[in-house]
This record gives sequence, C-alpha cells and structure tokens, in this order.
Amino acid sequence: MAVKLRLMRMGKKKQPTYRVVAADSRSPRNGRFIEIIGTYEPRQDPSVIKIDNERAVHWLQHGAQPTERVEKLLKISGAWTEATGETVDAAVPAPAAKKSKKQLEKEAEAAEAAAAPAEEAPAENDATDADPADAGESNEDS
Repeated sequence: MAVKLRLMRMGKKKQPTYRVVAADSRSPRNGRFIEIIGTYEPRQDPSVIKIDNERAVHWLQHGAQPTERVEKLLKISGAWTEATGETVDAAVPAPAAKKSKKQLEKEAEAAEAAAAPAEEAPAENDATDADPADAGESNEDS
C-alpha cells in the first residue's frame, strides 16, 4: 500500500482548514485515512501549523510520500529535517501578514502626511527667491 502525507479539507465554504493525514494514495482527498498527523489553518493571521513531528517522522521513515504543500509544512515544523537529515534553507519564508483595507488606507494617509511637509519646505524657499522677482515686478508697474 502506497502511503501519502496529504491535506484533507475541513471547515465551511470559503473558510478552509486542513488536516494533515497519512492516507492510502488511492483514496479520495476527503476519504479514508490512516492517521491524523496535524492541522493547518491558512486563514489565521499568521497561519497556524500544528504537526505531531514524532508521527510525521515515523511515516516518512516508513516510506510515506508527502505532497508538495505538506513537504513545505513539514519543513516549517522541523519534522522534515528530523526525518531526512537535510538542512532546510534558513530563508524559509514566514507567512506574510495580510493587511486589511483600513490598515492600507492608514499607511497611505501617513505616507501622504509625511510627503506634505517635504513639499512645503521648498515652497518657502521659492518665496525667498521670489522677493527679488517681486522687486522686478514693482519696477515694471512703475
């Protein structure tokens, strides 16, 4: 029997959570499984990954093949390093924090406010440069 470590979808519509399971490769995605190894919640901020490393290492040592996504999760949890002895790049990307529209708007306003004083400073310099020009204009009026 070929065993795969893969994700099993749970949760509501448009709000997925996943179980990391050891299952027969021939069974359907949400079908029969042998053992639940952990969970993955991608909608949390940051994503929540809970994996029983001991059981994951056990399955990997007994020939279970992880899917691409599960392999990434195992690398993040540290089970992949224990099982294979491979060193994982230190540059494993941490989940990026998602920003709401309100946070993005506040950052844009803050950037505009920071840029506004910088624009006013040259305007004051232009006013001092304009004094000789004002003197020239007054001569033209005469």
